[in-house]
Amino acid sequence: MAENPHARPNATPAKSDQGTSEETPSGCQLCDLPTPADPFTAADVEGEYCCRGCLEVSRALEDAETDAACVQSRLDVDETADLDELEGEDAYLAVDGMHCSTCEAFLETSAESHDGVRGAEASYATETVRVVYDPDEVTTEALPEVVSGYGYRARDRTDAAGADDEEGQALVKFLAGGGLFGMMVMVWYVVFLYPSYFGYEPVVQFGDFDGYYVAANIWLMTSFVLFYTGYPILRGAYVSLRAGMPNMDLLVTTAAVGAYAYSTLAMVLGRTDLYFDVSVAVILVVTAGTYYEERIKRRATSLLSDLTEQQVDDARLESGETVPLEDVDPGDRLLVRPGERIPLDGDLREGTAAVDESLVTGESIPVEKGPGDSVRGGTVVTDAPVIVEVGDDAESTLDRLVSLLWSIQSSRPGVQRLADKLATIFVPLVLVLATATTILFLATGSSLSRALLVGLTVVIVSCPCALGLATPLAIASGVQAAAKRGIVVAAETIFEDAPDVDVVVLDKTGTLTTGSMTVARVHGENEERLLQRAGAVEQFSEHPIAEAITDAAFEDDDQLEVDVEAFERDRRGVSGVVDGHRVVVGHPDYLREHELAISTSLEARIADARAAGDVPVVVGWGGRSRGVIVVGDSPRGEWKDAVQTLATGRDVVVLTGDEGAAADRFRSVDGVSEVFAGVPPEAKAETVERLRARGSVAMVGDGSNDAPALAAADVGIAMGSGTKLATDAADAVIVGDDLAAIAETFDLAAGTNSRIKQNLGWAFFYNAVAIPLAITGLLNPLFAALAMATSSLLVVINSSRSI
Repeated sequence: MAENPHARPNATPAKSDQGTSEETPSGCQLCDLPTPADPFTAADVEGEYCCRGCLEVSRALEDAETDAACVQSRLDVDETADLDELEGEDAYLAVDGMHCSTCEAFLETSAESHDGVRGAEASYATETVRVVYDPDEVTTEALPEVVSGYGYRARDRTDAAGADDEEGQALVKFLAGGGLFGMMVMVWYVVFLYPSYFGYEPVVQFGDFDGYYVAANIWLMTSFVLFYTGYPILRGAYVSLRAGMPNMDLLVTTAAVGAYAYSTLAMVLGRTDLYFDVSVAVILVVTAGTYYEERIKRRATSLLSDLTEQQVDDARLESGETVPLEDVDPGDRLLVRPGERIPLDGDLREGTAAVDESLVTGESIPVEKGPGDSVRGGTVVTDAPVIVEVGDDAESTLDRLVSLLWSIQSSRPGVQRLADKLATIFVPLVLVLATATTILFLATGSSLSRALLVGLTVVIVSCPCALGLATPLAIASGVQAAAKRGIVVAAETIFEDAPDVDVVVLDKTGTLTTGSMTVARVHGENEERLLQRAGAVEQFSEHPIAEAITDAAFEDDDQLEVDVEAFERDRRGVSGVVDGHRVVVGHPDYLREHELAISTSLEARIADARAAGDVPVVVGWGGRSRGVIVVGDSPRGEWKDAVQTLATGRDVVVLTGDEGAAADRFRSVDGVSEVFAGVPPEAKAETVERLRARGSVAMVGDGSNDAPALAAADVGIAMGSGTKLATDAADAVIVGDDLAAIAETFDLAAGTNSRIKQNLGWAFFYNAVAIPLAITGLLNPLFAALAMATSSLLVVINSSRSI
């Protein structure tokens, strides 16, 4: 089988340099991968490492790392280690309805109470529940039902339709339940009750309608709004009580249910001072804010629908039979054709091909692989079919990245909204004040109804509609503003974390560079003829570098109709007869083998290309070399300006799986503080963790190999051209691949964070004034509800201003 023509000298992964010796049980000090028998070590760095990249990262960060054990504990905090030690299968479910940390505690407790579930861990920040279960006791299909209940709906993470259905149901529930019946309640109040409250004749006399008939209608419709539209709020209050963590839902519920209960009792006693309108107003204001926030976030997230999954689900045996991946055993021989991903880690047994490892390692240039070389699951065979023997672990490197990603995400603590963080103090305080006020009025001779009404007023005026809307409405506004600028906010925690970022880590391949092979320069006597003759021969090769040369030589497919005779392909190059000349294209050594001399000036061009981290492809005919085509993964045109903008007030670190010149070109650029080269994917997340010793860290990447680092960072930003795994891990996604949008993301986050603080400041000021007035009995529930609505309106207006 023909060998690949474009391999670089020593273009093998770092581990390949160590030979095929037996691995020791010890693990890498940085990424925990097994180290070879002759591990990488250095006198000035403690520990043993699996590759040069891990060693260099540890050397660079050793001085800054004040407490390695403290840094490492972030990955092991809470119950993550316990779940990892449990026997059973892992499943990760998306859960609709989570909105605070009490939801996490409740879902974990609920799931673990079912037979067959060994452990569960929920993450509000990612709306994910990780479940460890025994497949003999509970099936994978049944797991969503185990987690669902009390208004939570679990589904497989890949079920995009589930999210769309949930949005449609929320719309129907809000409009039909809250909007329609709430409006009908207010009509009854305007026609009958409000005029009488202010001493005027009702618009319609009670004589035309029986008083009990009016009250019963109001009660019935209020009941629908409270218990149907307000169900998520009531559930949140119940969950907070079950978890022992009072939240704002509990205070909203107390106000709404309190007004409802008082009014129901007053109605039974024949009184007309009914406050069902208060219950309706409280429920509708809070529900409207929540719905608006979710609607904006879902609309923005829908921009990612064109991103594709990169994992492999099946494999092709050597016989040509296709089987599910779970049926493949160690030792099986798999046929992998050009353009296909290698399903599992193993060794190449037959054939020679260039393998694109960028998805897994981040290295941009394809690596030449031949019989006996190890290959990684998830990498792509580019130009020739090969036979791969599955390794002993029958595992894919890509799948390990998936597992690492979800483990990091599920162990990340759910970030509580600031309002909910204060709820553990604010909610009990309000309830104590309301109770104490009621007792005080009773003790001073007030009637029971008067005392209860004043106590209820304290709860109503304290009802945190403004406080509850302060964060979600500002966030929704920020999400919408970001979407208009081509930025999808995937996690609202970015508005809290991004303004405090001290270090920005930029992945090189696919982020600072285009991520694809292109012709950078052409050197020769007649550059146009040189490129066209090279392209005419290269059109018969499927190698990424050959495709880059062909694309540069011919603008459209019709131009490819060039007569090429006696085509030959070898490990280092290709050749063919074009216009009567034997044209040879490939590695310099390949041309020397064909006795084509390379001039001193071309040797200098070749050296310059290699020094810049590019691949020199030499072209020759007629007894000598005629020129050099330089191919590489080119930096994006705007990357330097983007780095300099990001470097204002922050350190910028470039992280890459490439080594040598491909990484060195970034070291001398203004704004770049450090470049970590040769870092394997498993070590990227740990590198981010260690950088946290310098402060809050943001990670920007695009490949699946970046996903664990994106999830581990305080802020993860993915480029829109990246893999689904990367975008799933990120807090924000740059849809248009515009590097300038990275800095805009930080600016938007800072603006939104400022808006949140303004809203909260007003909400607390309102409570500081309104609560004392209610305690003294100067407000009744109606005016308390109006004050609450006015405060909420001011929050809405402030949130709607452009950022």
